[in-house]
Amino acid sequence: MDKLCCFNTACFPYVGVHSSYSVGKGKNHEGQIKYGFSLVKGKADHPMEDYHVAEFVQIEEHELGLFAIYDGHLGDGVPSYLQKHLFANILKEGEFWADPRKSISKAYERTDEAILSHSSNLGRGGSTAVTAILINGRRLWVANVGDSRAVLSRGGQAIQMSTDHEPNTERRIIENKGGFVSNLPGDVARVNGQLAVSRAFGDKSLKLHLQSDPDVQDINVDLDIDILILASDGLWKVMTNQEAVDIARRVRNPQKAAKQLTAEALKRDSKDDISCVVVRFRG
Repeated sequence: MDKLCCFNTACFPYVGVHSSYSVGKGKNHEGQIKYGFSLVKGKADHPMEDYHVAEFVQIEEHELGLFAIYDGHLGDGVPSYLQKHLFANILKEGEFWADPRKSISKAYERTDEAILSHSSNLGRGGSTAVTAILINGRRLWVANVGDSRAVLSRGGQAIQMSTDHEPNTERRIIENKGGFVSNLPGDVARVNGQLAVSRAFGDKSLKLHLQSDPDVQDINVDLDIDILILASDGLWKVMTNQEAVDIARRVRNPQKAAKQLTAEALKRDSKDDISCVVVRFRG
């Protein structure tokens, strides 16, 4: 990366979020695009495993908005690593400006390879990821593995920009790799009876039967698009895409909107860690 500077927030590498509650906000250079985030630790008896990124950076003549949610499991080593390295790896790809889709996919793959090679330090766990790159306020690129989700509001209608990677929907791929999908123990479909997502970073012991290649979508940010929401499944387990959009649109301040979304998820008895980034494109 060349000549990188940040607006209203610290540059990466990020410092991991370990408190039980975290909020923040920022905006782009012109102040027209604003964001806020809220993270709340769940009720499980382990440290916070959700991490996020939310910032604007300047690279040469380009302004980039970088937003992400990383939802870890079996420890926070992998989501912490992603918070520090995934966007840097994407932007290091030489073809990024010519072919963002290819560069994002390659960076996801190379980042997962690095995580697996450092598994003795990062632990045996893994992480989902949903990333959004806003280029010059006009073009949005969203990628994900796992069940952390990105949702846009276009004229008040929810548009899902990510794909939930669930074991049942990718059962054939898992079985072709020699794995299996089981609802035991419990009532949730899991890869080899262990992991409730079919794609993830890390998870070295399951990697033969898991994918880490992302689904990538892009869209022009026109005047009808007003909000982007990124959140972990702690939110989506208890709220539909449309409900989240409706709540976020009622609050003009994106930080307050993110706080309201996490508060509503808690009110609906979500027990998982809950992390949410809200980007408001105008006004």
